[in-house]
Amino acid sequence: MNVKKVVTYVAVAFVIFYLFTQPAGAAAAVKGLFGSVSTGAERLSQFFTSLVSS
Repeated sequence: MNVKKVVTYVAVAFVIFYLFTQPAGAAAAVKGLFGSVSTGAERLSQFFTSLVSS
């Protein structure tokens, strides 16, 4: 078996295990991830807005 496939299966298994054993922690992690992505997108938007308006 390919090492990349094994690592992928182990990672997916860990995520599923984490979701079932710590649902509140998993929800907080996802919320934090989306919050970070949202903040990054907002900052990029502000950068390009200020770049174009100058």
